[in-house]
Amino acid sequence: MAVLALDTSAAVAVALLDNLGTQLAARRVVEQRRHAELLAPMIQEVLAEAGITPGDLKAIVVGTGPAPFTGLRVGLVTARTMARALEIPVFGISSLDAIASETAEVFDLPHDAHVLVAADARRREVYYARYTVDEVGVLGARAVHTTAGPEVGTAADVVAAGLAEGAVVVGQGTELYAEAFEGTSTRDGAPCLPDPAYLARLALARVSQGEELSSEPLYLRRPDAQEPAAPKRAT
Repeated sequence: MAVLALDTSAAVAVALLDNLGTQLAARRVVEQRRHAELLAPMIQEVLAEAGITPGDLKAIVVGTGPAPFTGLRVGLVTARTMARALEIPVFGISSLDAIASETAEVFDLPHDAHVLVAADARRREVYYARYTVDEVGVLGARAVHTTAGPEVGTAADVVAAGLAEGAVVVGQGTELYAEAFEGTSTRDGAPCLPDPAYLARLALARVSQGEELSSEPLYLRRPDAQEPAAPKRAT
């Protein structure tokens, strides 16, 4: 049995894992505008590479953001549609959680270490959340829990609020707004984008502990494109 994980919060990324959390195949394309065009072929590619059929899947895991409306919606709709057709569960994990977990793993951070994830939110803002690393990890994923956020704001406001103090600071926002994060604990080689393999591992770990994982999206702000209001009636 296998688990399919996908994330369209930033790049378009897909991973296939076995039920022990071992990655079988993966694809990622850094693209902000062609999510719907790219995602289905990438899913087909990872399934073919691993010799897995859709009927072999036991669950689908999807990144719930935070992210802009259009790209995030592609991943969520795809995950839910596949899960419904295959009659399997779909689990949602915050895309920022995946970055925090991978950071703890990559740098072998100790229990009670802190991680601040700052992802690109466009409009000169970041999506951010602060985490504490838990003592126990399961299935190759370091467990983390949120202590602040997720929210959206400017990098300068995040730093001014003290959220970077004592934390390893990671994410695409640290590169885009390097001046604001100057003097904080950024690290070379830190995870920048969500890895769907870590989404899957976190989901498997949390489900095994009895957590319910909603696939509701984290948009944090209204979409750029709004439906026009209905015209007022003349009186």
